[in-house]
Amino acid sequence: MGALRLLWRIIDVVMAMLLFCMILLVFTNVVLRYGFSSGLRPSVELSRLGLVWLVMLGAAVVLRRNEHLAVTEFSVALFPRAVPILKRLSYAVITLTMLMLFWGAFKQMNANWANTSQLTGLPSALFYLSGVISGAIMVFIAVVRIWNPDALCDRDDENEETHL
Repeated sequence: MGALRLLWRIIDVVMAMLLFCMILLVFTNVVLRYGFSSGLRPSVELSRLGLVWLVMLGAAVVLRRNEHLAVTEFSVALFPRAVPILKRLSYAVITLTMLMLFWGAFKQMNANWANTSQLTGLPSALFYLSGVISGAIMVFIAVVRIWNPDALCDRDDENEETHL
């Protein structure tokens, strides 16, 4: 559990750094464009790459914390005994769809390593690598939760947020 907690903390720090860098890049580019009639040409592409990574990692974090948008009023009200089965079924569907995301992103990543951006020189595969990593993390979370729907949801996260 200590290794998983470290992984979640690293993902949170990476997401915060990505957001900070994106804000810095976009703000600097705006100031340079309107104040000095110049700009950072790679900033648009780098901020777009950061946004893709932020969204994909954020989806994995939200799945781990059970904070995805869900409508459970009907199932809880109409089928209270079936809720554990429905949760497991939903995690099976999540596993299947995230496996498709992983496999498709993996194929696109391998196909695009040779394609580099003219502005940054970075491979286009970095966009798809975010899908590979977040897909793998979400498959792991969903497979674990098929057996235990409340697993991997740290209550320490909620306690830390209240103390901040």
